[in-house]
Amino acid sequence: MAAGLIVALAVLIVPVFFVLMWVVSGYNRLVTLRNRYRNAYSQIDVQLKRRYDLIPNLVETAKGYIQHERGTLEAVIAARNAASAANVRAAQSPGDATAMKELSGAETALTGTLGRLFAVAEAYPELKANTTMMGLMEELTSTENKVAFARQAYNDAVTSYNSGRETFPTNLLAAPFNFGPAELFVLDRPQAKEAPKVQF
Repeated sequence: MAAGLIVALAVLIVPVFFVLMWVVSGYNRLVTLRNRYRNAYSQIDVQLKRRYDLIPNLVETAKGYIQHERGTLEAVIAARNAASAANVRAAQSPGDATAMKELSGAETALTGTLGRLFAVAEAYPELKANTTMMGLMEELTSTENKVAFARQAYNDAVTSYNSGRETFPTNLLAAPFNFGPAELFVLDRPQAKEAPKVQF
């Protein structure tokens, strides 16, 4: 009788143990993948903040040379402020579809206004020769490249996370444990995917 009870308990406990281990393992995998894309976004955040910090210095340097282009300078600052605010919202919830789309649109607008500033600056030889301006442009170009690399790393991490949460059997755990889909960081226009061309 006691041996039969032990066998019956073993038959019940062993499968429950394996199911529990599977749940724990799947949950931990999803948490790891989610943390990876959040960490990848934090690298984007660092580079974007660096970029946003460079732009006022760039505008301030240009202001003394291209006073007749006040509208362009104001547009750059407004676009910078909008992108910075969108980045703050995206950093609070990386992967959120609304926040990432808002950031994508703001970054596209900022890239466009910076492109207009660079085009205007081409018409001012004194500005092109200014060492401060050249240094800022070089630093901005370097930062743009770092943003592109960080964006690629983030998108790779998001793709791994989304694949992990959609594949069987882990997909059975995603919804009950609130592992929703994460949004890629894709710029709206193809020409905005490249760093602005800077030629001085």
